[in-house]
Amino acid sequence: MTTPSDPARNLLSGPPPTLLPSDAAVTDALATGESPASVAAAAPALSAPWAALAEQALAAGNAVEAYAYARTGYHRGLDALRRAGWRGTGPVPWSHEPNRGFLRALAALGRAAESIGETEEADRCRTFLADCDATAARELGFGD
Repeated sequence: MTTPSDPARNLLSGPPPTLLPSDAAVTDALATGESPASVAAAAPALSAPWAALAEQALAAGNAVEAYAYARTGYHRGLDALRRAGWRGTGPVPWSHEPNRGFLRALAALGRAAESIGETEEADRCRTFLADCDATAARELGFGD
């Protein structure tokens, strides 16, 4: 076993990936066409329905509405990440399906912020998304 002062400890590896618990019922409800608003009402602590609402609002050109939905999903996701052991840094892998609601909410928040002229917040969201997972940034349209 290594200790923080042990020279054998890999200081470059960083914190382990954070994996949120499964939200299969919510994912299934959204995938089968249930209204994101009804899913959000039934599971308000989860990011996925808020992300879906934000994405719908963005597609309809309702940036302020999208911003509110995305911010809710983002904060619900931060709460969930902290409960799962995340300490403010480290990977949040796109490959782990339950993480996608948070990552989508973060991307939607960045897009909505940009739409309402909150350039600094949009930039922070892009950076945070890339720091969480470069694949997520690419999948959600923020990668290189």
